[in-house]
Amino acid sequence: MFPIRDHNPSSRIPWVTFALIAVNVVVFLATLPALSSQATAIALLERYAAVPAIAAPLTFVTSQFLHGSLLHLAGNMWFLWLYGDNLEDEMGPVRYLGFYLFCGVAAALAQTLSEPGSTVPMVGASGAIAGVMGGYLLLFPKARIDILVIFIIFFRIFPIPAWIVLGLWFAIQIFSGAATPAGIGGVAYWAHAGGFLAGLMLTYPLWRRLGGRRFWNATHGHPPHPEARYTTRRTPIPKAGRRR
Repeated sequence: MFPIRDHNPSSRIPWVTFALIAVNVVVFLATLPALSSQATAIALLERYAAVPAIAAPLTFVTSQFLHGSLLHLAGNMWFLWLYGDNLEDEMGPVRYLGFYLFCGVAAALAQTLSEPGSTVPMVGASGAIAGVMGGYLLLFPKARIDILVIFIIFFRIFPIPAWIVLGLWFAIQIFSGAATPAGIGGVAYWAHAGGFLAGLMLTYPLWRRLGGRRFWNATHGHPPHPEARYTTRRTPIPKAGRRR
């Protein structure tokens, strides 16, 4: 299952979300030559990646903008675009930027506390984006997310409420983190979980200022602006009938 779009594009241009995506892409392209060599990759990671055993505070920020592969970058940026625009809309650009960076720091700290002796470097924006997902869940629990389901040769898109999509994602992080022995695996599950919880907690005061449950009742759990309507076009290719 993969979320492909929501039904609630932001009412304003999400400049900070655009800028974060652009910075991540530029940093990836700039570091790509270093990643092609083991020696230069190690030097890059030692300086900018977050390593729990070292816990250098500055790397909790710099590691958020490093990615290990094009697929890693593309997946993170897609989730940031999907959920970030609506959250920026409600928080405003400056507060949203601070929120994003703080969630990334909280994610790195959560992974550090879960494996304090680990020397495995952490890179990627997924912890900060997990915080964005946590904030999105609190403000817009019933926003519709289109999920692409792929099962062998079966392809289908289903609209599902955000609380199911994001709640299931969070449960997978907790289960996977608990089931993965320390020091094994290439995914920082506790960073994801920590970032998500940080996003929930940091968004809670905003949710209260907006009215709490009254905000949910007024918006029906959706972003407070018109929902996009998606339609599917009929293919112009005629169907071939069977010959008899």
